[in-house]
Amino acid sequence: MISYPSVNKIIELNFLVLSVIVVKKADRPEILSHVKISSALKHCENFEGDLYDKAATLMKALIKNHAFASGNRRTAFIATKYFLKINNGKFKIPNDPLSAKVMQGIREEYYSHEEIKE
Repeated sequence: MISYPSVNKIIELNFLVLSVIVVKKADRPEILSHVKISSALKHCENFEGDLYDKAATLMKALIKNHAFASGNRRTAFIATKYFLKINNGKFKIPNDPLSAKVMQGIREEYYSHEEIKE
């Protein structure tokens, strides 16, 4: 059985990444939409596929839904890592600038789900 983070956990992770990984002086922890966080989690839960399909879906949904004023991609990265960890999965995305470009590509709809899985 797959475990999923709660909306509150995703919010907590956003506060965490904004306190640890400061990119812009204007970064601030502010929730724009609880509904968008919930929607991302529901999309992940309802997606047919294995743990890694669901992880890619969660990351994409959190990036695209833009539920926070700041740190959406950072939050998606950490939330996906957390999701895999609580389900005993392996996190294989390196923490480097190329990975950040991939997440920007997700936000800008450059990648489809099938391309993300590979």
